[in-house]
Amino acid sequence: MAKLRMKKIELIAPLTDSKEIIELLQRRGVVELCRAEDDCLEQTNVAAVTGSFDKFRTSAIQALDMLDKYVPEKTSVADMFGGRTEIDKHDFGSRAAQLEKIMNSANEILRCGRIITDSESERQQLMIKCDTLRSWEGLDVPLNFRGTETTSAFIGTVPYQITADELEAQLPEGTCAEVVSAAKDQTNLFVLCCKDRKQECEDGLRKLMFAEFGESERCSPAELIAKLGSQCEELERKRDGAEKRIGELAESRGDLKFAADYLTMRKDKYDALNSLGFTESTFVLTGFIPEKYCESLRKEIEADHTAYIAFTDPSEDEDVPVLLENGRFSAPLEGVTAMYAMPSKGDVDPTPVMAFFYYLLFGMMLSDAGYGIIMVIGTMIALKKFRLEESMRKTLVMFRNCGISTVIWGALFGSWFGDIVQVVGKQFFDKDIGSIALWFQPLDDPIKLLLFSFGIGILHLFLGVAVAFYMSWKDGRRLDAVFDAVPIYLIILGVAPLGAGILTDVPQTLKTIGGYMLIAGVILLVLTAGRSSRNILGKLFGGLYALYNTATGWLSDILSYSRLLALGLATGSIASVINLIGTMPENKVIKLVLLIVVFIVGHTANLAINLLGAYVHTDRLQFVELFSKFYTGGGREFEPLTVNTKYLKFKEEKFND
Repeated sequence: MAKLRMKKIELIAPLTDSKEIIELLQRRGVVELCRAEDDCLEQTNVAAVTGSFDKFRTSAIQALDMLDKYVPEKTSVADMFGGRTEIDKHDFGSRAAQLEKIMNSANEILRCGRIITDSESERQQLMIKCDTLRSWEGLDVPLNFRGTETTSAFIGTVPYQITADELEAQLPEGTCAEVVSAAKDQTNLFVLCCKDRKQECEDGLRKLMFAEFGESERCSPAELIAKLGSQCEELERKRDGAEKRIGELAESRGDLKFAADYLTMRKDKYDALNSLGFTESTFVLTGFIPEKYCESLRKEIEADHTAYIAFTDPSEDEDVPVLLENGRFSAPLEGVTAMYAMPSKGDVDPTPVMAFFYYLLFGMMLSDAGYGIIMVIGTMIALKKFRLEESMRKTLVMFRNCGISTVIWGALFGSWFGDIVQVVGKQFFDKDIGSIALWFQPLDDPIKLLLFSFGIGILHLFLGVAVAFYMSWKDGRRLDAVFDAVPIYLIILGVAPLGAGILTDVPQTLKTIGGYMLIAGVILLVLTAGRSSRNILGKLFGGLYALYNTATGWLSDILSYSRLLALGLATGSIASVINLIGTMPENKVIKLVLLIVVFIVGHTANLAINLLGAYVHTDRLQFVELFSKFYTGGGREFEPLTVNTKYLKFKEEKFND
């Protein structure tokens, strides 16, 4: 079906039904709203309401993050692939009524989180202070001690090592100094002098770069360390209590997920109200809807509401969104098309065009039947056992189909986990097992595979030219269709046997036919490529320039398909090396154990690396080589008002047409 035909929807209904109709459209997810532009209609501003929803939603999400941090949720592989939890309308409504209670739990979790953060921050500061005071534990006077009635005291440090005698020698007579502790680059000191010599002593200390210890506590360092330790223990108890409370609130995780999704839906719904136009008693809604859903949606709305609904064809100048729908074989690749660009108005959907070759090229690049079987079994189990989101389901179906192609190509090339069949037969049963390839082994005849890769590439590119021919013919430009396609076919088909003759033996008859086709194609291209020019020289130079572009461009495109050879050989070669490493010991028992370990680890890594390589390079051959022949892109993806949730989905979410 490719691109679904879009209709413009216009709906007029009583103002009192606006929220219910918007909620219905949100659950159905088949209408993309457009902002009402009629000057006769009033607009509404819901920024304050949406801001409130966004604030509460942020609190719920932060509470979930806090739970994940302190009480991680146990997850399994099934949870990873399981997708969102289904919920019906009744359950949704009853849980929405508990929103205030849920938000109280969220706020309590956030409060405990703040307690933990503040307590830990304060405890760290106290611990740093304790570490600083430990070098003063030998001081048995209060830290704020500044002397007696007849003496003055100084407590501080100098940034170097010094003894008490050395210090006293540089200070006024009668000064007493004590080294509390010393390190390589610092000495902690207690200095005592007569009250009448205070200024003189202070000046002397200043010259020695003495820095006074700025502590005002009325206790000794040891007493202060004990006091701070008690405070740290109290902060730890406070933090542990908050963590315990968060653990008790972990049972609200499901409710918090509901709240996050519910508030997202509410925000989206009120955002949608910004697109509506209003009169005193009615509201007007406009947007785009796939034609296949029109009548079903009309019946459902009119069953419960009084409304006028009209469906019309969009005008030529409207920016109509694009929604793709393909058959079971092509649909899994819609994500690949969207990753590149959605088709524009004049484009065909490239998904069914590339589907066959996508699977074929992927299989050739991976080309190991063992790896393909693993892909097929793994994806089939996931598809059968897990409740998957639609996007994940399509991705797994795509890799399942790619796995089937890989099995076929692996069997044709005789690669089953590399050469494991031959290795096991030789190493453990002393039997020489020859090639098990249904066609040939690429490592024995790489030139054959290279030429075959170029042949597949030519067919792939010809498909793109054929689609361009179809599009031009359909638009009524039939001469353009012929003159843009036929010369290309003639030139490439003519060059193919001549080029292949460089690498292998080609019958002279094919070379002769190829030569004639090449000449005919060149003449036709030179004579027709510059047809848009109005003078003879322009036509001639336009034709020559097109010939140059065809020669260089197509040569580059065809050579790109040599990656089919490179990746196919890489997969098989690495697999064979893995098998060789596993059979290096002489003792058969040790050899068997090592082979099992190396087989599992090595082939898992090889599959992962080459699976990624096959995916990336298959995409590249579609995007760069195939799409350049006919596809423009630039369309806008259909973005309906829908239940844009992370954790929950309605059981009725999928709309039945």
